[in-house]
Amino acid sequence: MKKGLMLVVSGPAGSGKGTVNAMLLEREDFAFSVSATTRAPRPGEVDGVNYHYITREEFLSRIDSGDMLEYTEYCGNFYGTPLREAEEVMQSGKNLILEIEVEGARNVKAKYPDAVLVLLLPPSYSEQEARLRGRGTETEDKILLRLARAKEEVALADCYDYVVYNFDGKARDAADQILSIVEAEKLSIRRNPDVAKNYLNA
Repeated sequence: MKKGLMLVVSGPAGSGKGTVNAMLLEREDFAFSVSATTRAPRPGEVDGVNYHYITREEFLSRIDSGDMLEYTEYCGNFYGTPLREAEEVMQSGKNLILEIEVEGARNVKAKYPDAVLVLLLPPSYSEQEARLRGRGTETEDKILLRLARAKEEVALADCYDYVVYNFDGKARDAADQILSIVEAEKLSIRRNPDVAKNYLNA
């Protein structure tokens, strides 16, 4: 059984990461690594499903013990990927989806150069703002903070391998594009260095 691919999907608030990733997870060959966070659960979120909700003290302890593949502090809260859980998913042969921020994505790429980084974006900055305001779940200050953060994230787009745009009502198309990226990566020569030997000895 070949080891699964590590797929990082990042994007600013309002990009539709959750929706697109959920569509990928409908397939048996994809699995999600549940991140840990110090922020409080939002209405409807479940511990161990959406995130592992832990205290700031516990999070810092895990960092010190090396139990985080990557982590970042965003809007006053820590977010990170538990290392053991991530490794278990890939060793099972499934493609691991990491839904993390830009800083975390850069850290993953530094540790795992074979990781595939996809930047998921709304069609435009103005569309992102409209989506955030349309949620009706956050204060004006939070919205402005997320919009400012989006400008910082897009400025780091060259850290990524691919960009995919999530148009309104077209989340399935975005998911299909990411699936095509994964399939192409698995067929790349750099991931199949023994092509000649395997072919001749088959």
